[in-house]
Amino acid sequence: MIVSINHFSYTVYNLEKAIIFYRDILGLSLMNVSSRDSAFSRDITGISDAVIRVAYFKAENCCIELIQYIQGQGEGIDVSTCNPGASHICFNVQKFDDYVERLKVNGVKLKGKICVVPAGPNKERKVAYFGDMDYNTIEIIEL
Repeated sequence: MIVSINHFSYTVYNLEKAIIFYRDILGLSLMNVSSRDSAFSRDITGISDAVIRVAYFKAENCCIELIQYIQGQGEGIDVSTCNPGASHICFNVQKFDDYVERLKVNGVKLKGKICVVPAGPNKERKVAYFGDMDYNTIEIIEL
């Protein structure tokens, strides 16, 4: 039985650059950066030559994991939100307009427009999509 979410994960090309983005621009707290030995990396991923480095960030109710394949790196894929298998993470943000300005000042471009959710549990909240340096989609929604 599933009890709760432990973490959400993205694969990145360069963990050091991703740490700067997620910590310094998005404002998440970096918890840990560590390497995984080749035996564990291969066993957990099923990729024969995998060696990975992992960074964990803390959000209020979940952790975000970023993985860089030091060995066994795959090819970039089209992670556009319209493609089956694509994913995104959504963060609740306070002071939505100020946060969007923070993103823009740091060179982050929105994928579309800032919208207001028309229906559902987030009705009437502002929302926007943008990507990290590896094109992973991030959504922010007004708290």
